Amino acid sequence: GHVRIHANISAVVQFLPEDLGSFAREHPQVKIDLQEHLSNEVARAVHEGAADVGVCNTQGLALGAQLAQKPYRRDELVLVTPSKHPLARQRELSFEDTLEFDHVGLHSNSSVYVAQREAAAAAGRTIRLRIQVTGLDAMCRMIDNGLGVGVMPRRAFDLVRASGDLKCVRLRDAWAVRDINLVARDFDALPLTARLLVEHLQARSGAALPARAAA
Repeated sequence: GHVRIHANISAVVQFLPEDLGSFAREHPQVKIDLQEHLSNEVARAVHEGAADVGVCNTQGLALGAQLAQKPYRRDELVLVTPSKHPLARQRELSFEDTLEFDHVGLHSNSSVYVAQREAAAAAGRTIRLRIQVTGLDAMCRMIDNGLGVGVMPRRAFDLVRASGDLKCVRLRDAWAVRDINLVARDFDALPLTARLLVEHLQARSGAALPARAAA
């Protein structure tokens, strides 16, 4: 069998390595083609038939209503700062509180950066964007070297921060807690191997998504 799966960076970094690895061990005869894309590109690929299954944040996506969705995981965005940054002493803050400082941002069309931009606009402010990067590891290195603060998923921060002297601070904004969903044109019409993968991913995610308090 053969499954084509497209996923956003949050899912690729945080969850899919272990989940796809366990699936591959259970089904060694199934070939998995995984590509990383922005959430809107993931949805487009599934809608156009270029991918069997997508894994992405569907909030605000125009194609979201046209695709079947199943819950997969929930992630929490946090603010990442150098350990000696003024904001590093906070236990929790609003994203608006970060706007007086320089930022290291992800790609302009990434769901994380779009949420930041919309939050800044709602506050009548703009983001002091100093540099943009395409990966979370690069973001951590830029922050560690004093180029600004940044926003990324908490679990991704734990995985990619490497040896940098960094801190993360919880964001109290509602948009900082996001659902990452599985998407398909029709889950029932998927080939057997793709249906097996969807069932496996849902089983790995658990019956209930974690609440913010548990995070």
